[in-house]
Amino acid sequence: MEILLYVGGLLFMLVGLGVSIALHEIGHLVPAKLFGVHVGQYMIGFGPRLWSRRLGETEYGIKALPVGGFISMSGMYPPSPSTGEPARGVFRTLIQDARAANDDTIAPDREERVFYRLAVWKRIVVMFGGPFMNLLLAVVIFTVLLSGIGVQQGTTTIATVSQCVLPAGTSQTACTAEDPVAPAAAAGIKPGDVLVSVGGTQVDTFAQASAIIQASPGKTLPVVVDRSGERITLELTPVAAQRPAADDQGRPLVDAEGKPVLKDVGYAGVGAQLAYVPQPLTAGVEAAGANVGSVASMILTLPARLWDVGVSLVTGGERDPNGPLSVVGVGRLAGEVAATDAPVLNRFVTLLSLLGSLNIALFVFNLIPLLPLDGGHIVVALWDGAKRAWARLFRRPPPKPVDATRLVPLTVVVAVVLIGMGALLLLADLFNPVKLLG
Repeated sequence: MEILLYVGGLLFMLVGLGVSIALHEIGHLVPAKLFGVHVGQYMIGFGPRLWSRRLGETEYGIKALPVGGFISMSGMYPPSPSTGEPARGVFRTLIQDARAANDDTIAPDREERVFYRLAVWKRIVVMFGGPFMNLLLAVVIFTVLLSGIGVQQGTTTIATVSQCVLPAGTSQTACTAEDPVAPAAAAGIKPGDVLVSVGGTQVDTFAQASAIIQASPGKTLPVVVDRSGERITLELTPVAAQRPAADDQGRPLVDAEGKPVLKDVGYAGVGAQLAYVPQPLTAGVEAAGANVGSVASMILTLPARLWDVGVSLVTGGERDPNGPLSVVGVGRLAGEVAATDAPVLNRFVTLLSLLGSLNIALFVFNLIPLLPLDGGHIVVALWDGAKRAWARLFRRPPPKPVDATRLVPLTVVVAVVLIGMGALLLLADLFNPVKLLG
C-alpha cells in the first residue's frame, strides 16, 4: 500500500508539472495567435515525439521528456543578411546556423506574420504570457489551499488537559506524586469544552486564549466554557513556567549555541483541537507574492547553493531542504508526502503546496533576463523599443530590428550552464536526496 501511495504522489506531481508546462506554453500560444503570428508547433516536453496532431496550421504534441515545452513561431528574429561568404570560427558558425534555422521559418506566404515584426509591447505580452500563466496557476492553487481548505489552526475546542506541570525540555511523559497539578485540571476544564471567554475577553481562536493565559501567570482568570450546550464559569490560575519562545511567525527561537530560548509565561496545561480555518481571499495572492520573493532570493544566491549541493553530493552531507531541486527531487518529495502516515487532507494540502511553489519557481526562473529564457526575449524586445524611441526622439530613420542571433554564443553558454545545473541537481536528488520527513 505504501508503494502505491508513493507512486500516486509521484504521478500527481508529474501530471501537475505537465499541466503547468502546458499552461505556460498556452500563455505564449494564445497571444501569438491573437496578434497574427504563425505558430508551427506547440509541444509539451523534449526529445522523441510520443503523440502529435495538426489542427489548422499548428502541430500540437507531447514529447518524451517532461522537463519543459515550446512553441515554434515564425520569424523570431529578422532575416539574416546574405553575404555569400562561408562562416569561419565556432561562434560565427553558430550564429550562421541560428540565422539559417530562423530563415527557414519565414515562408514567402507569411512574411507579414512573423514575430519580429510585432510591436514591442506585443512581443513582451507574448513572451511574458508563459511565466504569467505559471504565476496565475500558483495564485489559484494557494487560494484553494488557504481560502478553500484553510490553514490548520488550534480551535477553541479543548482536545487535551494535562494532569500535571512538567518542566520544559523534560523527557518525562507521565505524572508523579511530586509534580504539581496543572491549572486547567485544577480548574475543572475537560476535553470537549469549548472556550467562550478567558479573563472576561471573548475568544474566537485558541491563539487568543493562549495569549491571555501566557500573559497572566499567577493571576486568577474567569473562564467561560460551553460544555454540551451549557455555559459554565470556571476559575483558572496559570502558573509561571518556562516554555520555548517563538517569533512572530511561530518559529522557535534559538540562541547562539543553537539551544531553544526559554521565557517565563503563564501555563494552564490545555491543548486545542486542530481544524482547517479558511483565510480571506487575498491570502492566496499574498502567499504567492511571498513565494516569489523567496524564490528570487534563492536565484540570486544560486551559485553558492549549487556549490553546497555539489559538496553534499560528494561528502554525503545533509542537504538544505530549502535549496534547489530537479524534477526528480520534486517527484521524490511528492511520493514521500503521499506515503506518510498522516490524514489524507494533510497530504493533499502538502502536495498542492509543492505544486504551487513549483509554479512560482517556473515564473521567476523564466524571467531571468538571459536567452534562451523568456526574460531574455523580453530584454531583446525592450532594447529594440529603446532604439526605436531614441530614433524618433532625434528624428532619425527607424533602425533595423535587433538581430538577437548575434547573442547565440552567449545563449549556448547559458544553455550549457542550465544543462550542467540540471545534471548536478539530478545526481544529487538520486544519490543524496533532500529529506524533509526524516
